[in-house]
Amino acid sequence: MADLVHPARALWWLFEPVHAVTYFLPESREAFEAAGLRGGWRGYFASRSAPLGAVDAPPVTAAFFSFSPAMVERALPEVWTHASPEEALAARLKGSTAALGRLLEHVDPEQVELAVEALERATARLDCVGRVLAAANAALPRPAGLYERLWQAATVMREHRGDGHVAALVAAGLDGCEALVVRCAMDVRREVLQPMRGWTDEEWDAAAGRLVERGWLTAAGTVTELGRIRHQSLEAATDLAAARVWEGYPRAELDRLAAALKPISALCRSHLPVNPVGLPDNP
Repeated sequence: MADLVHPARALWWLFEPVHAVTYFLPESREAFEAAGLRGGWRGYFASRSAPLGAVDAPPVTAAFFSFSPAMVERALPEVWTHASPEEALAARLKGSTAALGRLLEHVDPEQVELAVEALERATARLDCVGRVLAAANAALPRPAGLYERLWQAATVMREHRGDGHVAALVAAGLDGCEALVVRCAMDVRREVLQPMRGWTDEEWDAAAGRLVERGWLTAAGTVTELGRIRHQSLEAATDLAAARVWEGYPRAELDRLAAALKPISALCRSHLPVNPVGLPDNP
């Protein structure tokens, strides 16, 4: 495992792509459509919020953070007229499992089992207080199949880190749109990320203006030195919030988990489109 980054971040680089197959691969889209969730965003909002039950838009806007309220409101609660939370949960597990089964067809099942067992040991140690999405996913029954277990464990871990990241963004004084504007000023094209999160041009430009006033961005939209320092601080806070579960793990065990996950993660990552979540190009 890399020594130049925090272990919590290095491991996130590995389990995030395993979770993300549920959003991008054809098996997942087919499973959502079969459940009545036609259109990519219906499947996304229904499946990711389903552990919370048949919720309305406000708590999902709060938990997902970077999506515009209007975009969430177009999906919720309307999606529950197409599929129940239980049906959405079943569809996401079915699609993700089918995708992983195809991608990992030639990976030694013993290696997958090692990764699953290590991730499940980690999820059993998680403290989910203050982390709504992580707690809701951790409370779901453990599935029986190997790929189902792999996907669910990766999902609990990534939502745990994601909840901590939202807390760090709030503590840094950023709202959902501002966080995206900072990200695009650094390494993602606005035309890619803005439509994916549903913010209007007016909302986006207003967020950029607030960041200029606070010294995060220049008038030309580039990140200032202050902005970089504060961004590094909130990323460090995210790592710290995710670190507790790994405390006390022997370095050799962390290295074994990373070694087991790396080829699995690479196969999943190779089938993902441009990523909006901050994964490095070459972890």
